[in-house]
Amino acid sequence: MFDDLRDLYQEVIFDHNRNPRNFRVMEDADRQVEGFNPLCGDRLTLFLKMDGDQIVDASFQGSGCAISTASVSLMTEIVKGKTEEQAEALFKQFHEMTTGKEENIDLEAIGKLAVLAGVREYPARVKCATLAWHTLDAALKNEESSISTE
Repeated sequence: MFDDLRDLYQEVIFDHNRNPRNFRVMEDADRQVEGFNPLCGDRLTLFLKMDGDQIVDASFQGSGCAISTASVSLMTEIVKGKTEEQAEALFKQFHEMTTGKEENIDLEAIGKLAVLAGVREYPARVKCATLAWHTLDAALKNEESSISTE
């Protein structure tokens, strides 16, 4: 099973790195936050379009390693249509999954994001995978300052 998950992990990472979803500037964004991972050099700007407390659109611009790009690409797909509360819950689950703080992750609840669980085995890569999520957390809190993983 772990070999299958590792193969899926690699396939999804490669796909989202080569063909990132929602990679565009959103001119009419309600929220815009920059994120930076000095360790790896990942940089991104996250854009959210809100309707009340619902995320109706999410996009990003920037550059980064394959894990960072795949993570933000997956994240922008998954948070569309979610409420701020649902997106915060996903952030918490994703963070616990990637940092190894929670061993019993509900993989069904986290969906496609489960493929990134493998980064917990590579502590230096955890910040690559979580950068987008910390940036989302700041955007949900309507913080406009830049986010750094350091």
